[in-house]
Amino acid sequence: MLFKARSAAVYGIDAHLIDVEIDFSQIKLDKEIFSTVGLPDAAVRESRDRVRSAIKNSGFEIPPTRITINLAPADLKKEGSGFDLPIAIGILGAYGALAISDLSDFLLVGELGLDGTVRAVPGMLPIAVAARANGIRNLIVPASNAREAAVVEGVNVYAVKTLLEVRELLNASANGAAGVSPLQMQASALLEETQHFPFDFKDVRGQHVAKRALEVAAAGGHNILMIGPPGSGKTMLAKRLPSILAPLKFEEALETTKIHSVAGVLDGEQGLVAHRPFRSPHHTISDAGLIGGGMVPRPGEVSLAHNGLLFLDELPEFPRNVLEVLRQPLEDGTVTISRAAMSLSFPARFMLAAAMNPCPCGYFNDRRRECMCTPPMIQRYVSKVSGPLLDRIDIHIEVPAVEYKELRGGAAAEGSTEIRERVLAARQRQHDRFGEVELKNGAGKSKVRRVFSNAQMTTQQIRTFCVLEPEAERMLERAMQQQGLSARAHDRILKVARTVADLDGAGNVGTKHIAEAIQYRTLDRGYWS
Repeated sequence: MLFKARSAAVYGIDAHLIDVEIDFSQIKLDKEIFSTVGLPDAAVRESRDRVRSAIKNSGFEIPPTRITINLAPADLKKEGSGFDLPIAIGILGAYGALAISDLSDFLLVGELGLDGTVRAVPGMLPIAVAARANGIRNLIVPASNAREAAVVEGVNVYAVKTLLEVRELLNASANGAAGVSPLQMQASALLEETQHFPFDFKDVRGQHVAKRALEVAAAGGHNILMIGPPGSGKTMLAKRLPSILAPLKFEEALETTKIHSVAGVLDGEQGLVAHRPFRSPHHTISDAGLIGGGMVPRPGEVSLAHNGLLFLDELPEFPRNVLEVLRQPLEDGTVTISRAAMSLSFPARFMLAAAMNPCPCGYFNDRRRECMCTPPMIQRYVSKVSGPLLDRIDIHIEVPAVEYKELRGGAAAEGSTEIRERVLAARQRQHDRFGEVELKNGAGKSKVRRVFSNAQMTTQQIRTFCVLEPEAERMLERAMQQQGLSARAHDRILKVARTVADLDGAGNVGTKHIAEAIQYRTLDRGYWS
């Protein structure tokens, strides 16, 4: 007897449909024998014990025969416990315990407990997207994953808690009624909820230059590096940066949620990532932890920070090989991980915020404390951050120690709400500018590429939208010649200047906009020269 069920497997951030085929022999044995084929990993092979106990504890008996389970296509490696539910349903269907014989319009995913309960599995959002893309209307998932899957429109998501609920649901559908209503969610409502942040810029005393630089960085999505002595407020400023970032667009939220779902870090009650991620890994992280890796590649911190903020505190304390792997994602916005089994790409378009001390003791150029480091020690310390990596950071600012009068001053500092209003106004100008931009590929055909901020502009868009006034053109030329800036630095200065102009509401990039952008690139000449 042959019975088929449908499931899915996640590779990277995309899912592929898997046919679960169940066949059993008519020959009675002393006990049932499970045989699983189709490149299963250890978790899939162990499913036979979970499925056997779940079926028996749900009130069913399996005749002692040989059961063959095939996961097709056979050339794709299957991993994880999400195949438990379709395997159990396939066995029940093969032995005639279901009133329905055709499950082609149902996709089942879930892990089974020994008592028949259905548990959550990672990667449910990509599975729901794959179901919709392949015309499968009904998705049966664990209750803990239901909100995540229901974000995808055009698919009926049924939340189940036990194997018996799945059987009753399928038998009811055979009679023309599902028995329960599919879960409904409004993804737009999740994004429109009021965002609350635990930190606010009104708590920061002084540091007006640093606040301005962070405002520019947030408005254009630019990378930023803060250099200053211990206790000057670098970490404090970085933790308040999410409070002035623009809210996620739906396309950004969906892509970010897919990554968090695959990595297994998505809150089941949340369903959709509605806030920009803030990731702050410790400096003992490995390169695989930062960039992603594994036998079957999984996303790392740079991908978990996609469309959000990656904060690296004490930047020179990170191993050099860990920092160097940031070059590709900072430039391309993607990470490609190649292994013997497969090669996968993960999105990694994030905003980098980094903080560091100017020297090992931390007091180089500090007027209040004497630096005890020798020039070779300072050079060796700052050289841990390589020139190519530094060239990919748009804004470099110095964060000096706060004066006592500013620290104890009674005047209230500007809060995140006021700064965020200016940032949102600048982002709206960018949205209007890039809304209908079409780019041409190598074959000459046009395709739409979504650009959400100035930092994501391509070379073609820089030439189109960063129109300089004559005096600004001459100022940029002098800066390029005197400071020996690279072509990459030239493009990044123009992007920052475009953001400064957007904050001012200006159409063209003027002299003051270029001057401010250039000054954000001069600090490295004092430390790395």
